[in-house]
Amino acid sequence: MYRRFVDESKLVWDRPEPPQRPSPTPLSRDMIVQAAIRLADADGMEAVSLRKVAADLNAGPMRLYGYMSTKDELLDLMVDAVFGEIPLTDPGLPWRASLTSLAHGIRTAVLRHEWLADLLGGRPNLGPHTLAYVEASLAALYASFGDIDTAMHVSSTVNAYVVGAVKAEITDLHVERISGRTEQQWQTWAGPYLSRLIATGEFPTLAKVVEDATHPDADTLFDIGLGYVLDGIATRVNSG
Repeated sequence: MYRRFVDESKLVWDRPEPPQRPSPTPLSRDMIVQAAIRLADADGMEAVSLRKVAADLNAGPMRLYGYMSTKDELLDLMVDAVFGEIPLTDPGLPWRASLTSLAHGIRTAVLRHEWLADLLGGRPNLGPHTLAYVEASLAALYASFGDIDTAMHVSSTVNAYVVGAVKAEITDLHVERISGRTEQQWQTWAGPYLSRLIATGEFPTLAKVVEDATHPDADTLFDIGLGYVLDGIATRVNSG
């Protein structure tokens, strides 16, 4: 019933904000988005709804529908606001340094706003900050490789690694909190079971992992994986 106040023929990025009116509670699209981010940071995505955001701002829910028509639009605005926190790279930076910096920017943003992990990798976000991030990535690649298709494919490949890695990292953090066990405590708890399986001789490679492999911290693991991806890209492009 409230959507009649919004021109849904335009994307939320194209819609002007409603005119300000005398009110004891000032409101703006940015205020709404920042309130939603605060709620999500504190209590997760389940804490975010137009009703709850309105309550946080001491405003009536109906007023919010002048700024966005659905929760999906609010989520798009939240994601784009967080992308605005990521430092962009200089256009003259070599492609590998640029993509490394941008990848770390995404990871830092997700660790600061863990709910973001659930919103990455879905439908494209067309917000200005998100598009600026994509532009920085593509510009570095195109300047180095001179082929826009190569730039797009490389950017997509690196993005797939980064999204997968940060989602896995956040999932591990959530599991740790829910279970109440640290990784070391989990290993101690599961150790006897794994030892019995390894003793059967049916899992020789898994035995090498348990007995001989190093177990780097999350920061190092992210860099190792990113390095493999970038090394593979460099080899593929240079051999072509």
